[in-house]
Amino acid sequence: MRILMVTPYVPFPPLSGGQVRSYNLIKHLSRNHKITLFCYYRDEAEKESLGELLKYCDKVVYVKRRPAWSPLHILSAGLTFFPFLLLSTYYSPFLKKSIKVELSRGKYDLIHCETFYIMPNIPKTQIPILLVEQTIEYLVYQKFVREFKLLLLKPFMYLDIWKLKTWEKYYWKRASRLATMSEDDKKFINEVFPEVGVDVIANGVDMDFFDQTKHHKSDKPTVLFVGQFRWLPNLDAAKFLVTEVWPLIKKRIPQARLLVVGRNPTQEILDLGKAPDVSIRSDVEDIRTVYGESNVLLAPIRNGKGTKYKVLEAMATGVPIVGTPLAAEGIAITHGVHALIGNTPVELAEYTARILSDKKEAVKISKNANKLVRDTYDWGKIAAELNQVYRDIV
Repeated sequence: MRILMVTPYVPFPPLSGGQVRSYNLIKHLSRNHKITLFCYYRDEAEKESLGELLKYCDKVVYVKRRPAWSPLHILSAGLTFFPFLLLSTYYSPFLKKSIKVELSRGKYDLIHCETFYIMPNIPKTQIPILLVEQTIEYLVYQKFVREFKLLLLKPFMYLDIWKLKTWEKYYWKRASRLATMSEDDKKFINEVFPEVGVDVIANGVDMDFFDQTKHHKSDKPTVLFVGQFRWLPNLDAAKFLVTEVWPLIKKRIPQARLLVVGRNPTQEILDLGKAPDVSIRSDVEDIRTVYGESNVLLAPIRNGKGTKYKVLEAMATGVPIVGTPLAAEGIAITHGVHALIGNTPVELAEYTARILSDKKEAVKISKNANKLVRDTYDWGKIAAELNQVYRDIV
């Protein structure tokens, strides 16, 4: 088939969760399909990815992502029915026109859109559209606004969330088919629109890559948190971990240290490094190095639906996991078998201390998790499932 794929980021290098997903799916899907990729970029250096992407794509078109915070965008969002997220960053008349021209030149079988906020750029067409919802966006921003401190801005932010919710649901119905990362997200969408076809295409992991992880543990028991800090749920989780969970862990395991690893840390995240035995690292080139020196991954995720790559990667490297139910969402994890799952700071701290002090349980959990991810979540298997969805749609 000829596939036109549109992503809100350049898929390579695979640094964020979305990039990891798109890059690996493109790599595997290219064995059966011809792919034309349209993608947003932030700065010119990202275009250096062209050589790598052309290994798997017939054509790659880069579109400059506009700066979000401009008076025009803020004014437009206030005076129109469009939410700020769509107007400020992801709607591009140039992209829409470019896609229209491309569709007129080539005979495409399917349009694949990653995230709903790309959808306004798709012109009217009879070609089937697969919309992939990596998370349900308005729910993420809704929780963020509830906890936002500036009360005067909240009414405007809630109005924008209402717009976001309206448009997200509109594009659910406009797409020929939807794909989500988890059964929970599929169920949520079908409760709103029972008539919409939804498939679950989970996230995966590159087992060949993570099998090469070299383990060299520190003298100090090491707890690891991983997250890309442009993603609001990771900001929330890191702050929650350091301020509420970490002090309880230190009481139980005084010699423990915490590594908080992720790109684009805000000043607020950097300031978390002032806590005892907490290190903030944004310069990790190979994520396997920090998995290799860690005794447990702690993922206290409280917001954001969809599968968490940090959890799959830890499973692939043999690092035992402690997390919230949201951290395990979309993965067939059983508490006490593949990970330890808790809700409160006390539970998360207790389970982390258990992993750090009970080597036998840590080994049991990590082995079970590794077998699960190897059997179910390898990218080759995930791509095969998506390939079948493509065939069903067309």
